[in-house]
Amino acid sequence: MHYYLINKKNSMQKQQTTGPRGAAKDIPTIVAQACDKVKGFRELIQDLERSITINGKSWSTFDNYSRHLAHLALHYNQFPLDLSARQVTDYLYLLKTQENVSKSFFRFTVFSMRYACRMKGLDYDQYQLPVIRHEQKLPVVLNGSEIKRLLEAHRPLKPKLIVGLLYGCGLRISELRRLEVSHIDLERGMLHVHQGKGSKDRCIPLGNMLSRAIKTYLPAFNPVKYLFENQEGTMVSLPYIEGAIKTAARKARITKPVFAHILRHSFASHLLEQGTSIVAIKELLGHKRLETTMIYLHVVQPSDSKVTSPLDTLYDQR
Repeated sequence: MHYYLINKKNSMQKQQTTGPRGAAKDIPTIVAQACDKVKGFRELIQDLERSITINGKSWSTFDNYSRHLAHLALHYNQFPLDLSARQVTDYLYLLKTQENVSKSFFRFTVFSMRYACRMKGLDYDQYQLPVIRHEQKLPVVLNGSEIKRLLEAHRPLKPKLIVGLLYGCGLRISELRRLEVSHIDLERGMLHVHQGKGSKDRCIPLGNMLSRAIKTYLPAFNPVKYLFENQEGTMVSLPYIEGAIKTAARKARITKPVFAHILRHSFASHLLEQGTSIVAIKELLGHKRLETTMIYLHVVQPSDSKVTSPLDTLYDQR
């Protein structure tokens, strides 16, 4: 069944969305609304689903593009690709000037319009879409003491293992959710990530501590398919994983922002500080381009013992 049809079928299900009209609570899904109210939008979403599937992009990309196109369509009650450049510019200006609209909402609106234009063979320059420059932000990294406090904050085995795998194997949160029992080879001490980002497989060493923890966990919880299952036997939800991390961070009294990707950043940075090659870390993380991994060179402590603060040198505090 097509995704847009599922939304149509469940149009009475409620969700909270934030768009150009501010936060709107208890409304039918935004995509279902646009399919019902805007002529041609249902066909656009159907084409978008096919294109996303054929090109091997993630369902989160489809979901994001669908929702942002729906917001734009409903704002004018008009098919998005029939809008004038002035209408699109006015809408983007509205997004930029409203306090409750995030930067990511603005960015995904531009990205979704570009993708829809390419999909339909249109020149997106006709809409005068702005250039979205990649923000050069250094990743937040936890130090060793903070990681230990985070791991020791949880007593239950399940949330402790979740935190341990995110840090110890550098997994993305989506990869952790989809991790199956059959993906773990305890005899070889390896974890096989199936179809990670970009549809790439990779193997990651578990190490002794994680291997022992998994050996204890399996007979205690008896998961059938997924390593981390809910009561229905399906993969645990994102809020469950995020909640486990936030609870541990609060108990550990860590003031830095702590979420799943911070643990992945810490995994890469700590390996680099231990002398692991940047190429090996690229493969462990499943990055497509080495340039993506090289961002961690800017956050690690220098391994050269001769490098010291010039202030310490000035006052002979080496």
